[in-house]
Amino acid sequence: MVQNVASVMAELEPEDFHLLSGVEQGMRFSEYVAREKLTEFSRLTAEDVDYRLDRCADRGLVERKTIQYEGFKLTFEGYDTLALHTFAERDTIEGVGSPLGVGKESDVYEAQSYKPVALKYHREGYTNFREVMKEREYTADRDHVSWLYTARKAAEREYDALETLYPDVAVPQPIDTNRHAIVMEKIDGVELSRTKLETEQVLPILDLVLEEMQTAYREGYVHADMSEYNVFVTNEGVVVFDWPQAVPTDHENARELLTRDVENIVSYFERKYPQEISDVDRDAVAERLAADAFDSITEFTE
Repeated sequence: MVQNVASVMAELEPEDFHLLSGVEQGMRFSEYVAREKLTEFSRLTAEDVDYRLDRCADRGLVERKTIQYEGFKLTFEGYDTLALHTFAERDTIEGVGSPLGVGKESDVYEAQSYKPVALKYHREGYTNFREVMKEREYTADRDHVSWLYTARKAAEREYDALETLYPDVAVPQPIDTNRHAIVMEKIDGVELSRTKLETEQVLPILDLVLEEMQTAYREGYVHADMSEYNVFVTNEGVVVFDWPQAVPTDHENARELLTRDVENIVSYFERKYPQEISDVDRDAVAERLAADAFDSITEFTE
């Protein structure tokens, strides 16, 4: 698990951030940045580079490796530190609190701003970088791709989708983004996978989820990773979150991905609530969503 770097921030000096930024710049060209290159990238003296490398390595912000040369790369903690420093300079957030969710591809923390917000760090590429490169379209045409690039592109894609969809679609309000991190509205709700709906709630909640998917399609996006783990049930209805794999509706695979999203969410409801819903025609539902003509799931059950 990547550690929360908020407690380290107070110990760092401006030159430490210059060093981390220099390593970040160098990683555009190679996985590990040669020590002698860091004077150029960080604009620090050689003596200061050595001192700052030791300070940052002691705090787990950079990793050292000796291959044919002595090289350094950012850890995810180091990348988190740069993003958090930028948010603090912009007065976007004032502090970072407890984890809200830790997953394979992101870590989410509660953060303080003018109101409680969520701080999401993308982790794509951290544990299985080669597989993520194969799966993610935004890395397919680049020869040298670092996990920094992969995670940053995922954050950019998610933030762009949220900005387009909010407030017409029930998604978290986007507030700010930097590098691989997003600050967004904190949602007070329960993940659909952990919710036990009453009999009379099952079909209305499924209708709400499908209606949000329909509105998103009308606004130009397919979620492309819909599941019971990407929906909050709130007092007001539902909120769909986690949009880094979203694709525009003019993408050649958009309709196929929409059908897959329908399959995923409808199958979940059929498994968990077989007495209330079964035998839904998924293709017909997807077709109706794409045509902006969906009304109720009851039209598609046998």
